Amino acid sequence: MTATIRMADISPRVLSTDIRRAAEMLPDHRTYEDTPSDEVPVIKFFTPDGGATWWLSEYDPQDEVLFGLCDLGMGFPELGYVSLPELEAVRGALGLQVEIDLWWEGTMADAKRAAKA
Repeated sequence: MTATIRMADISPRVLSTDIRRAAEMLPDHRTYEDTPSDEVPVIKFFTPDGGATWWLSEYDPQDEVLFGLCDLGMGFPELGYVSLPELEAVRGALGLQVEIDLWWEGTMADAKRAAKA
């Protein structure tokens, strides 16, 4: 059975711009270390006025870093880490902050497919 993170089920009061609160809903770092990508749920973050997207699956609260698939809109998505404070500070071309896609329900495998589209 494929796991998914349903934002509406977890916290219906999460605003699309409440990045820290959404990150805290993610499991601890290395939870999915040996799990196939089609079973790893992710939360999708994006810049509404730019091409950057992050599909994140794990959070390390001690170091405030998230792990997942990062696509900065340059055609080279990669798995890696992103700093939560830096993600909160990102602004797109019109000055809009990163948002959470409240309607995304998918896995890391889905994110990889979306990043290649």
